[in-house]
Amino acid sequence: MPAPTTSGTLTLIAAPIGNLSDMTPRAIEALASATCIACEDTRVTGKLLNKLEIAYEAKLISYREENESYMASELADRMAAGEDIALIADAGTPAISDPGFRLVRECRKRGLPVTTAPGVSAVITALSLSGLPSDGFLYVGFLPPKSAARKRFFDAHQDFGYTIIIYESCHRIGKFLNDLVATLGPDRCISVCRELTKLHETVHTGPAGDVRDRVAKGSQKGEFVVVIAKDGFEL
Repeated sequence: MPAPTTSGTLTLIAAPIGNLSDMTPRAIEALASATCIACEDTRVTGKLLNKLEIAYEAKLISYREENESYMASELADRMAAGEDIALIADAGTPAISDPGFRLVRECRKRGLPVTTAPGVSAVITALSLSGLPSDGFLYVGFLPPKSAARKRFFDAHQDFGYTIIIYESCHRIGKFLNDLVATLGPDRCISVCRELTKLHETVHTGPAGDVRDRVAKGSQKGEFVVVIAKDGFEL
């Protein structure tokens, strides 16, 4: 069904992953002018809007994994009625390991306009900082939490011809790297990035066994991105 000429627009807003200065002027303008701001956590987004000095009373609405299925339809209805919706994740770009895919899909199905105020993505930030090949890559988000499932993934992708990028939590990074070394070997070139754009940003690149040991000796607080080079790559 084609969108009516009076329909509103969905704008995907990239939020800072650490440094508030990475918020673009266009993103700030889109948030300020939106009729409704859909966000993962109203408390997190509320703090961001306060820092940006954007009034948001009665504009915030929770849009998270648990309610995404039915909220996508409700927000699309509001857009069809003329409202401009801004969708923002707690950090990074909506729909990239964060809620957003179902709302964008619903808008595409209905022919409703979708645009973006792009900005920081931990995937691209880590890849560019790693020193690993960037001519092609596979991003897979978070792997399953069980060791056996992680090892199956590594085993299946031992000979993958491009760089692989994976998110991991502070609670599992040690076991994750142990599984990686056990499956891909201690000489596989990897990069482990932590707290990107933040005060204590760290990037360790080199043979997997050495990187694992360096990570184990440092702080394991915060969010991690692991970048894995194709087999045979050396710095």
